[in-house]
Amino acid sequence: MKRRYILSIDQGTTGSRAFIFDESGKIVTSAYQEFEQYFPQPGWVEHDAEEIWSSCVSVIKKATTQAKIQPSQILAIGITNQRETTILWERKTARPVYHAIVWQCRRTSPMCASKELQSVKDIFRRKTGLVMDAYFSGTKIRWLLDHVPGLRAKAERGEICFGTVDSWLIWKLTGGKVHATDYTNASRTLIFNIQKLQWDDGLLKILKIPSIILPRPMASGGHFGRTVKGVAGLTEGIPIAAVMGDQQAALYGHGCYEPGTIKNTYGTGCFLVLNTGNKLIYSKGGLLSTVAADDRGQPLYAMEGSVFIAGAVIQWLRDQLRVLKKSADSEKLVHGLKDTKGVYFVPAFVGLGAPYWDGQARGSISGLTRGANVKHIVRAALESIAYQTKDVFDLMQKESHQTIRTLKVDGGACKNNFLMQFQANILGCKIVRPRVIESTAQGVAYLAGITMGVWKGKEDLKRLQRVDKVFTPRMKQQERKELYEGWLTAVEKTRTKIG
Repeated sequence: MKRRYILSIDQGTTGSRAFIFDESGKIVTSAYQEFEQYFPQPGWVEHDAEEIWSSCVSVIKKATTQAKIQPSQILAIGITNQRETTILWERKTARPVYHAIVWQCRRTSPMCASKELQSVKDIFRRKTGLVMDAYFSGTKIRWLLDHVPGLRAKAERGEICFGTVDSWLIWKLTGGKVHATDYTNASRTLIFNIQKLQWDDGLLKILKIPSIILPRPMASGGHFGRTVKGVAGLTEGIPIAAVMGDQQAALYGHGCYEPGTIKNTYGTGCFLVLNTGNKLIYSKGGLLSTVAADDRGQPLYAMEGSVFIAGAVIQWLRDQLRVLKKSADSEKLVHGLKDTKGVYFVPAFVGLGAPYWDGQARGSISGLTRGANVKHIVRAALESIAYQTKDVFDLMQKESHQTIRTLKVDGGACKNNFLMQFQANILGCKIVRPRVIESTAQGVAYLAGITMGVWKGKEDLKRLQRVDKVFTPRMKQQERKELYEGWLTAVEKTRTKIG
């Protein structure tokens, strides 16, 4: 009997990955491909949806070839994706009508700050768990309908489909037969009622979005559709058995199944997510309430803090300043440095996310003296990731009324031992890094496996978890306090200057 495998597609902000998991939950192989980022105006960020799709096709073919398996051996597909990024395409031709507007894009900040939407922000907050911010899909859809000539009329005639990236990939994999999304992605659109688990007619009316363009929302673990013959080199009829937004997938991949468990993903941005079980907690300080995934199809909730720029600050040092050849060189460069010599780097390239939600802030490097050099700036950039995490972490503890003693981590930047140790120091809690740091891909593969009966439930999945390293705090409380106060001062100066 042929061995069976699960294909996990992890479509991220800067690139696409495909992973092949075997029935023991291990990664057989993976493939990665970056795609172009478009910045047509300051604060605007776009992707080409066709480039996203072609990158996925490329990595799927590469991964299956590397694994030396036949497409017929793929039992199921799981999809996890960058959330909030907004794509509109023609229903008949599957052609995107405009570039995808990326979650980082700030073009709709003026719309969010308008009297029209500020007057109803509490209604959106209560129904969606989200704040009125350009981060989310709703105002991006409205912008496209308002600015692309003829688009609104086509949308109202049902000729246009909206989707976050998961919906786009489902559409392409099924040959246009399925227009669907899952609850976790839907909960990030600003138009989905997270208590009723359905699109909200009242919110759609406010944002002037016709419901006919929306995908069908479904539980994260389920049968979303089947592949058509030849697409991405796959055989016909492979079920798409799980779909999750990347941060919820990471929460699931870490085994954070119980209320009070928490993870942080260090990717392009930084995303802390705390499982709150069946309790929906509304933050008063800038955290988000969102839907998490459960293998029984029941809604779970989570609190989330979203940091817009984390690993992207290291990419900026690499690509724009060219002080690094590879992102991984940042750890070597700061080795042996005792501190930053008072330098703070606030990477507010597209504003500040949680808990500030200041779309007008812009990046700054402060505290420079003649004694500071490029190494200190690189270390300050790494520390900024940890400080932004602390901004959210402290608020999350306060609002959930819990003392968090262990933080599970994943994402590319968590491989940086300096960053992880500094994170433990500045938070004062243990940092647990798993052997498999690709928790997003792992999470959706596990849920697809549960859907298909490969694993029976969470107890099976817990036995698959392996720890790579635990980082324990080594910093005195007074030093932690002084460093963090310096960070808060740097943030405030940035906001005072720009905001």
